Amino acid sequence: MGNSASMSDQFSDSMKGLEKRLGKIPITGRYHTLPKRVEDDYTKLDKVLGSGFNGQVHLATSKSGDSAQKYAVKEFRLINVPTDQRELLKDEVEVFLSMDHPHITRLFDVYESKESLQLIMECMDGGELFDRVIDRKTFSERDAADATWQMLLALNYIHSHGIVHRDIKLENFLYDRKGSDHLKLIDFGFSKLWAPNTKMQASCGTLSYLAPEVLQKNYTSQCDLWSLGIVSFILLVGYMPFSGSDEKQMRNIKAGNYSWKQEKWNKVSPHGVDFIKSLLEVNPQKRLSAQKALEHVWIKDREAQPNVAVEKDVIDALRQFGSASKFRRCCMEMMAWSLSNEERAQVRQYFISMDKTQQGTITLGELKTVLEDKFHIPDDETRAIFEALDSNEDHEIHYSDFLAAMVSHRIALHDQLLRSTFKKFDTDNSGYITKENLRQVLGDTFDGEQVDKLMVEADTLKDGQISYPEFVSYIRGTPMDHHPEATGQIIDVQLKPQPVDKKSGKKSLLRPSQGPREESSPPSRTVSSCIIC
Repeated sequence: MGNSASMSDQFSDSMKGLEKRLGKIPITGRYHTLPKRVEDDYTKLDKVLGSGFNGQVHLATSKSGDSAQKYAVKEFRLINVPTDQRELLKDEVEVFLSMDHPHITRLFDVYESKESLQLIMECMDGGELFDRVIDRKTFSERDAADATWQMLLALNYIHSHGIVHRDIKLENFLYDRKGSDHLKLIDFGFSKLWAPNTKMQASCGTLSYLAPEVLQKNYTSQCDLWSLGIVSFILLVGYMPFSGSDEKQMRNIKAGNYSWKQEKWNKVSPHGVDFIKSLLEVNPQKRLSAQKALEHVWIKDREAQPNVAVEKDVIDALRQFGSASKFRRCCMEMMAWSLSNEERAQVRQYFISMDKTQQGTITLGELKTVLEDKFHIPDDETRAIFEALDSNEDHEIHYSDFLAAMVSHRIALHDQLLRSTFKKFDTDNSGYITKENLRQVLGDTFDGEQVDKLMVEADTLKDGQISYPEFVSYIRGTPMDHHPEATGQIIDVQLKPQPVDKKSGKKSLLRPSQGPREESSPPSRTVSSCIIC
């Protein structure tokens, strides 16, 4: 058990570091330790969605929400884990918790026990990009450019925030739902927080997609751009640029000697050809970065839908959030992490449109461009809105900050959303939010305000705790009758009462690599590997 205890200490230290960097709510609202268990909030089903280097992924449903909403649960055993895998696991959880982007799969919750760590992710039921390639054989140039643009947005976001993925391939981009063309990056098993002035040496990833410098064990985040070049190559012409035995592939990758079938590339535009060659550049310093790749003419001039114009009601939502009380903003920030894919889809294009640098966040300058230049909102109000949205004070508005402002204005409040948000504050499953609960989630203060004062806003009954009906009344801005009979009518029918609490006398309202291939062969599913050197 000593090994699992040491792992727990490592995760605890990582979470403290993440809280300082990302803020309390994105971490404490999603990272749960005992006595809270995954069984309190989710029902894990028998169906296996897939398996990877670090374990199987199961289907699950939420106990406090809509049973039609599906989740993917990835479980890691913590007992007797080898040192190299322990480090990879710590990196994966730390990286995944810090991800917050429209083109990256969502991590809803993490549950840590002595025996295991379980990640609750959004269920991406649109299928892998790999499967779409197999079905289509090749993409049209427009579709290939649009898919590549989406993948680049994800890469530019992680690279600009000090993260390298190290396993970019067809299988690690999924469509969010059936019939959708919206791609998201998954699987951070080999990802790493990385300092730009250092070189990495661990040889990890999938051979067919590995950059030459990774084989040389001396590389930077530019390795991801080579791998993306492989993906885009396949989308355009339908075959692998490197194939054959492992030895042959490694020799050709190091030399940049990829298979070039002129009869297939004759059908691709000169800009498309130049884009691929600019990524499959052996020298990583000459290779396009994610930012430069987004500026390439093949990406900028693709025949895709133009940026969505920001509408007035989106601006109204931002202004309303900027003038809201601190505790209401706190609740909205927490609620943003419980939104379904469908709810986020209602507003994600506005966020992407406002992000002019395409680095996955909105700066003060970008906000001013919309609020002041287009809607003539005064500079002092614009700054106040930015400060309200900049929840962790890192001078950026992150995706979930933006989503928080859209809740109740562009995204409807409903019982499932209210209930799941309440449970994130109710850390001990008592059925109430207490001052101690708030301290566990927020610390002693939130945005400079003592938690004792935050409690007062929603504590309608003035008994030092917030029940679910009080919480609903506060968030919706509707009156609440103080009589227990009337209070009970507010509670959603899916919430079942628990036994009387012995201390308060009140009822608790919530339940606690495959073989050699010929160069003429189409792409095949690949296997990731990792060797720690």
